[in-house]
Amino acid sequence: MCEYLEEEAVRREINEGLNVVERWNGVNDFIFYGKGGEFASNRLETQELSVLSLHLLQNCLVYVNTLMIQSVLAEPYWSKKLTETDLRAITPLIFSHVNPYGTFKLDLKERISQLSPQNVAIRN
Repeated sequence: MCEYLEEEAVRREINEGLNVVERWNGVNDFIFYGKGGEFASNRLETQELSVLSLHLLQNCLVYVNTLMIQSVLAEPYWSKKLTETDLRAITPLIFSHVNPYGTFKLDLKERISQLSPQNVAIRN
């Protein structure tokens, strides 16, 4: 606690960690929208399946977002334009491009590393 009060760097690091956790919880709320984010069953097995499904969706979202961000950052224009501060602010925990009520169109004949933002579409 004394280090927290004395060292600005420690306070900044803790605040950044809390921001990541809050962002992750916001993504959880977005993904797990049914029944207001509450478990629909008291059965432990059903709750465990819900949590594991949520984790799988989170990981898929972060993976696809990471691939899309990498493809954008690979363009020379952005490598010159973005500063170190800009790059630190980039996160794969974004979901504004996702419609949770729509369908996910994915060509299974194409490798995911070759996907571009145009190939991954969330549609109504």
